[in-house]
Amino acid sequence: MESKILIVDDQYGIRILLNEVFQREGYATYQAANGMQALEIARKHRPDLVLLDMKIPGMDGIEILKRLKDIDPDMKVIIMTAYGELDMIQETKELGALMHFAKPFDIDDLRAAVKKCLAL
Repeated sequence: MESKILIVDDQYGIRILLNEVFQREGYATYQAANGMQALEIARKHRPDLVLLDMKIPGMDGIEILKRLKDIDPDMKVIIMTAYGELDMIQETKELGALMHFAKPFDIDDLRAAVKKCLAL
């Protein structure tokens, strides 16, 4: 059974890029442009991994992460952020995020991280 990845980012170009990369790797992918879409998809499809941007209009990444963990405490999450606030990164780790990537990230590094997280 193929692993399911939910990509949550308000930037269309990043969602499309990540969608293409991970579909090519053989994963089932879902995309959300905001927190409400992300939570709806998470409830319906139960992704194995979520790639979550921190700065999303309407509902920030911390709130989305908390709600994802309410849906499924074991849901694996990788944080993506263009902002290097250490306190926010620390909070995401405390909430259960496995790792974080600062934008712009190396797509090969992210691909390897996804593979590693899904193998856990």
